[in-house]
Amino acid sequence: MIPRTIFEPEHELFRENVRRFLETEAVPYQEQWEEDGKVSRELWRKAGEQGFLCPLVAEEYGGVAADFRYNAICAEEIARLGLSGIAWTLHSDIVVPYIENNGSDYLKQKYLPKCVSGEIITAIAMSEPGIGSDLQSMTATAELVGDEYVINGSKTFITNGQLADLIVVAAKTDPSAGGKGISLLLVEDGMPGFEKGKILKKVGMKAQDTSELFFNDVRVPKENLLGQEGQGFMILMQELAQERLSTALCSQGVSEAVLQQTVDYVKERKAFGKPLATFQNTQFKLAELDAEVSALRVYVDHCLALHVEGKLDSTSAAKVKLLTSELQGRVVDECVQLHGGYGYMWEYPVARAYADSRVSRIFAGTSEVMKLIIGRELLGA
Repeated sequence: MIPRTIFEPEHELFRENVRRFLETEAVPYQEQWEEDGKVSRELWRKAGEQGFLCPLVAEEYGGVAADFRYNAICAEEIARLGLSGIAWTLHSDIVVPYIENNGSDYLKQKYLPKCVSGEIITAIAMSEPGIGSDLQSMTATAELVGDEYVINGSKTFITNGQLADLIVVAAKTDPSAGGKGISLLLVEDGMPGFEKGKILKKVGMKAQDTSELFFNDVRVPKENLLGQEGQGFMILMQELAQERLSTALCSQGVSEAVLQQTVDYVKERKAFGKPLATFQNTQFKLAELDAEVSALRVYVDHCLALHVEGKLDSTSAAKVKLLTSELQGRVVDECVQLHGGYGYMWEYPVARAYADSRVSRIFAGTSEVMKLIIGRELLGA
């Protein structure tokens, strides 16, 4: 793999700490979490104690105001170890920034320190049954009644749906205004009328709790509004570049890890009396994958550098998300093939990666949506 110059020595020290923590506190429990359909809350609290959650949060709210490279390291190390159930990236890279960038000082003081410590686990509730990527067509509503918003509706495919203590909920405060009628509200677990459905059974990411959420006359103080009423869709769009970069970092991490696992495997595995690594087909397949993965690593790091400088635009984020998720799919598919029958056995990391990777082309915006964004910018449409 090509040398990386984007990280400083302090970043690499942080990486060593994250890697050691995950190998000790997560890897031994992966199978149990897959059976449970969720990771343990204790992992979150321990991660908070080590400073692995929400590195970006300002010091006045309990964070250290680090740069996004620290977030990137967490994403890469989780991906490298195949720990797809650990949704730190959702918490640190997506949900918490909504609160810090758009919440009142009251909300930030109330929630952010506990998000940093791991006492509060967050989720975001956007997707609804039947609407897919068309968020403007959501049907969940939030009506202002006195000093409270009354939320009604349901959400689905919600990561951290079971563990979440605090949820950013997208709902229509003006159902007649389309995207301009969407607002974001903070809902706490335990509020009357808020219910969590069962853990959804997925093809992959079996240790990640994904649920339906139900809102039946849930009363939320109007102070829990993020930004201004009707700004929800705009806020969501503003944060998408970081979300897509985060998913790209995970996809790239999986591609690199699975490729290396396969290189190691073919050197040991024999067929017809010879190591698989000696066959030309094996060499050609791995050479192609290595070339693509190496080239894309340069672009991923370029986009990471742009984001650290505050210059990553939505089109570049769409490009890196599209390319990494599509390549991830090709890499794991080819690597399963090179593993033969063992590649289809759950005990092999490549099998888990195969099941986990398919959704990467769907969440954070499907590949088709990424192509629309890129095409419109390219053609001025």
